[in-house]
Amino acid sequence: MESMPARPKLGQNFLRDTQAVQRIVAALGDVSGRTVIEIGPGRGAITGALAARAGHVLAIELDRELSAGLRARFAGGNVTVAGQDILTFDLASAATAAGERLAVVGNLPYGITSPILLKLAASHSALDRAVLMVQREVADRIVAAPGSRDYGLLSVTVQMHGPVERLFTLPPSAFSPPPEVHSTVFRWRFAPRFAELGVEEASFLRLVRLAFAQRRKTLANNLRAAGFAPGEIGSALARADLQPQARAEAISIEGFAEMWKALDAAREQMPKAEPE
Repeated sequence: MESMPARPKLGQNFLRDTQAVQRIVAALGDVSGRTVIEIGPGRGAITGALAARAGHVLAIELDRELSAGLRARFAGGNVTVAGQDILTFDLASAATAAGERLAVVGNLPYGITSPILLKLAASHSALDRAVLMVQREVADRIVAAPGSRDYGLLSVTVQMHGPVERLFTLPPSAFSPPPEVHSTVFRWRFAPRFAELGVEEASFLRLVRLAFAQRRKTLANNLRAAGFAPGEIGSALARADLQPQARAEAISIEGFAEMWKALDAAREQMPKAEPE
């Protein structure tokens, strides 16, 4: 497998640090008898360690040469290789087939990290936990707290779908070929907070996107540009105990929930148009 050429254009930087491989797999916890989804297994460094611990490994690899090599290497074992794009792969059907919520592991390609994270968030009902490796700067945004420069739309979106924790960071030398950046492994437990906070998922996330539309602008200005009336915005800020000049990066998830409730209530109280 080591003779397989790397294709940096596909974001393929293969993990070669065997100790890191074991730490990643161990971070999943007990997966004996369980199905684990591996995103982008590449040459199979993590796949082999997973196969020794999990009941079934479903490896999603888009590259045809790599997927063929994986099938040959793990033939007759507990590894199934799907030559598909994770962005279109049906995680809900895989969970139904497994009869359980799935664990996920993966060294995510840098170029499509955010789309993959959004895919996993949208599939939260099918997932139990994930241990993922991403560019360090992306991990900084994922785990960021309100008030920090890294806190933003990605932070709120991921954290609304469950708690995250940074595990460890690897240097470029841990990969072949070495990338130009460090990579961080983090753990994500899928436990959405929408019901707990009393908000509707789609419209709440839409509000957060509007709030972070232009980071240099105040929250009020972003909401005004999105069509909210000054009175609605003022009520929302007051309910969330925020100053008029507050910016989105200073607002906690709980604060966004209070704002959503105020804005939703304002919309509900608007007079309905009479039918013609």
